[in-house]
Amino acid sequence: MKIHSPNSQDFINIRGQLFSLKEPVVMGILNITPDSFFSGSRLNNEKVILEKAEKMINDGAKILDIGGYSSRPGAKEVPVEEEIERVISALKSIKTHFPNTICSIDTFRSIVAKRASEYGADIINDISGGTLDKDMFSTVSSLGLPYIMMHMKGNPQNMMQKTDYNNLVFDILDFFKSQSEKFYLAGGKDLILDPGFGFAKNIEQNYQLLDQMEALQIFNLPILAGVSRKSMIWKKLGITADEALNGTTVLNTKAILNGAKILRVHDVKEAKQVIDLLH
Repeated sequence: MKIHSPNSQDFINIRGQLFSLKEPVVMGILNITPDSFFSGSRLNNEKVILEKAEKMINDGAKILDIGGYSSRPGAKEVPVEEEIERVISALKSIKTHFPNTICSIDTFRSIVAKRASEYGADIINDISGGTLDKDMFSTVSSLGLPYIMMHMKGNPQNMMQKTDYNNLVFDILDFFKSQSEKFYLAGGKDLILDPGFGFAKNIEQNYQLLDQMEALQIFNLPILAGVSRKSMIWKKLGITADEALNGTTVLNTKAILNGAKILRVHDVKEAKQVIDLLH
């Protein structure tokens, strides 16, 4: 495994500029899809996208995460050209109006990552951790972009049938060890780990993982936590995703205390408040 310097968790290199993670940062979710699980995050025209992006930036988001393929459990397959069209259209608009904003692209397809990089994408966020596209690691390496590696088994269509583990946390650590070695062998550099709350994990497993998330610090890499309005909150409380902001804030607090450097959220202002109060 690649040996990291003591400050590997504190900085990533984005297009030749050091981006600080000494204090946690907020990543705002921009779903350019009609079927995301949280209705408040569905964006379908340029005006709405730009209004949402501007609000997130003003509320304190340091990164905007643009996705054109809903990854909720059981989500429908999206043709690659449709995903590209959704992502590129939003990315072009945001980079035109907010050129200094760091944009992450939420995709598991290397061709989408490559096309998005041509329009200024700064980070690739892969829910499959490189398991759904054999060319992803070599593509990210050639682009020289930071890569968010999430843990998932299967794909969005079948992942909730794959919740069996010998030992949940150890199995996830093994996954990251194996995949990160492949990533570095392909020439990749800046790596961020996402334990993948809600992906091939049931409610109890999500809370076990959150409790033991500190174990991921063994890799000395930045950790991203994405619990925003997920079913681990609203199913547990017997409410809806629309009512899950308070629960999200509670779990974001715990995630920061357990080592998260990036909070991926729908509600930027409240997540930034968590960080401000804790730091």
